[in-house]
Parts: sequence; C-alpha cells; structure tokens
Amino acid sequence: MRLDPDLRLSILEKVGIYAARLAISEPRVLLSTKEVLEMPKEITSGRRTTAYKYYGVSYLLHNLVFINVKKIPDEKALDNTISHELVHLRFPYLSHGKRFNKLVRQVLKGKAFSPYQKRK
Repeated sequence: MRLDPDLRLSILEKVGIYAARLAISEPRVLLSTKEVLEMPKEITSGRRTTAYKYYGVSYLLHNLVFINVKKIPDEKALDNTISHELVHLRFPYLSHGKRFNKLVRQVLKGKAFSPYQKRK
C-alpha cells in the first residue's frame, strides 16, 4: 500500500477505534521505517533495524506501534495488522497462538473488552 494523507488518517482512526474496544490508551503510531529510525534508540531498541521485515511491531514499554504500510498488501491485512499489534499492547503476557488470533478476530468483529486489572 502507498501511504498518503487519507490512508494515514484512516489508520489513525482505526487505531483509535480498536484501542477503545481494547480499553487501552491510544498508542503513538509510526507508519514508515524512516519514522522508526528517527525515534530515540532506547525506545525502538531490539527491533529497530529489522522492523522493515514485519507488517507491524509493538514497542510495549513505550505504548508505541509501527505499522509497515509499504509491506501490507491490502485493506484486510492492514486491519488485521492494526488489531494484532494493539492486542499485543492489551495482552502483553499472551504469545501468538490460537487464543491470540481469536482475540484479534474479536476486536475486528467489534467486541469491547473491560480495562486490564492485575489479579490480587
């Protein structure tokens, strides 16, 4: 996909909608590898120079998400990637797998989650 102002706005709107469904604060969103490399190294360390390989990357400690628009082939993959990265932020303890993918699908279908609470 090609990043233009309309697509940027559309992505930011979707991030806001999905973040609200997941009951998390809206993360900062990076949409190009150039934006990732412009961030301070301590924020993007670990996946700084390899970010271009992925559709998206979550930087959990900094409430930051990178969506690699250039690599994403279509609108469906874009929606899935946004939801996927936000599920990482909401459920940081959860690894990829059946349960993770189910949560991604639920977000896309409109399910709202209650805010995260640590167990006592």
